[in-house]
Amino acid sequence: MPIGQAKFGLLGGVADLGKLELIHTENASAVSYVDFLESAGTFDTSYNVHFMTLNITDLSSSAYLGTRFYESGVLESASVYQEAYFTINSAGSTSEIKSTARDRIIITQSNQSGTAPNLYIYFYNLGDSAKYSFVTSHSNGEKFPDSSYNTYFGSGVLPQTSTVDGIRILPQSGNITGTISLYGIAES
Repeated sequence: MPIGQAKFGLLGGVADLGKLELIHTENASAVSYVDFLESAGTFDTSYNVHFMTLNITDLSSSAYLGTRFYESGVLESASVYQEAYFTINSAGSTSEIKSTARDRIIITQSNQSGTAPNLYIYFYNLGDSAKYSFVTSHSNGEKFPDSSYNTYFGSGVLPQTSTVDGIRILPQSGNITGTISLYGIAES
């Protein structure tokens, strides 16, 4: 039996690929932030990874969306987050940004107020007080000033060990409108 077929159970076996569980969906309407807070094991270590989808229908007066973490119930808003991201523009330009002292992790960059970026984010090590919590993200949307299409790939970390028990999604300024869903990925 070829290894690929054995790995995915294509010849009669059943592969255990884990399970994706919807934790919570938030329908935001012109709000300055959206919080996902600990409730009944939301951020405990039974989930290997957390996954979030954002379908933003309006990002008013803002150049980007970011995320911050709650540590033991306290929102970390100091310039302690580290990040790196890369954007690719349909007009042919690219850019790379790195920071070791930001007050949030940038998860999308649109630079065009009133646009509707869509993105997904993976969160790692939330709830594990022995490890750093970090994110990876991918988004797309319009880019100011030429309204060309762009895509964004990024990663960020809270470089301190702590128990992360909440996530805040917030724009640089202004409000956001859209649907944000948080999932947990666990072994079956």
